[in-house]
Amino acid sequence: MTTGGGGVEEPTAGGPARHLPVLLAEVLAALQPAEGDIVVDGTFGNGGYTRAILDAGASVIAVDRDPSAIATARELASAYGGRLTPVEGRFGDLAAIVATHGGMVDGIVLDIGVSSMQIDTAERGFSFQKDGPLDMRMGPSGPTAADVVNRLKIGDLARIFGFYGEEKQAGRIARAIVARRDERPFERTLDLAGVVGKVVGRSPKDKIDPATRSFQALRIYVNDELGELARALVAAEQVLKPGGRLVVVSFHSLEDRIVKRFLRDRSSPPSGSRHLPDIAPVTQTFVARNKAVAASENEARRNPRARSAKLRSGIRTNEPARTGSDALDFAALPSLADLPESGD
Repeated sequence: MTTGGGGVEEPTAGGPARHLPVLLAEVLAALQPAEGDIVVDGTFGNGGYTRAILDAGASVIAVDRDPSAIATARELASAYGGRLTPVEGRFGDLAAIVATHGGMVDGIVLDIGVSSMQIDTAERGFSFQKDGPLDMRMGPSGPTAADVVNRLKIGDLARIFGFYGEEKQAGRIARAIVARRDERPFERTLDLAGVVGKVVGRSPKDKIDPATRSFQALRIYVNDELGELARALVAAEQVLKPGGRLVVVSFHSLEDRIVKRFLRDRSSPPSGSRHLPDIAPVTQTFVARNKAVAASENEARRNPRARSAKLRSGIRTNEPARTGSDALDFAALPSLADLPESGD
């Protein structure tokens, strides 16, 4: 069974199942946690990476916006003699979190996206296969997916489905949602999935449910996942010690694109041309490998979600952190802060 952080539950003889997160060996090889290190697990989830890092002798600041995940972290903390510090919060606020817990760290690991623990709980509203309230929030506050589909205009909905979900029929889906909500608002996951499914349709060759991309888009939008990632990368540059390691596991092309662009920008010298004016020198704040690491064939067979996983990593240099990042432009997308009131 797939579970938190994209991992699987592996049965053990005579005991509870052991959680194996995606690319665990590869993450540890890139992170290289050691006794005395302080590492931030910015997406604690079910704690798979955190346990392995603690077992290597390092201390962990475990961050998650999900109260249930933090409850698990607090239970785990007692077994590690004060080396685990749970923090309920967003990994996009990494700089502020680390500032209150020592100031600089030796490593940061991020496992981007929703955990299967959240998907498997129908009441959380992430699943298009299980009936539940149309929520999708990873944390306890903020607008829900129901607020989004019931209140945004057709054009805004189409941009969300098209950009975050890479859905080719985004416009038709948006129009169908607005037409149906005029009759009655959306409140349940299967209700929305049914409307989307009728628009998209499904052929025997399709490997995914027709609602997959639309639900993914809503989840990313509701939780500002790409914005959180971009902010976390900039924060990592600020709080990693020289020689500190950043490791990011992503499952979606948009996520991977942000990480790839950031690390390439921070690790590559500026390119010039004898036909153009000299380029101002740019500091290289990371040393990064150019190629993403993928799951082995064995892991992909054991855990289907691992097939889309990509790991990218970088090592912090001695250069001072830069300011800002062009990792992603959100200007064309509606802001949750500007979500219109019902009936507007």
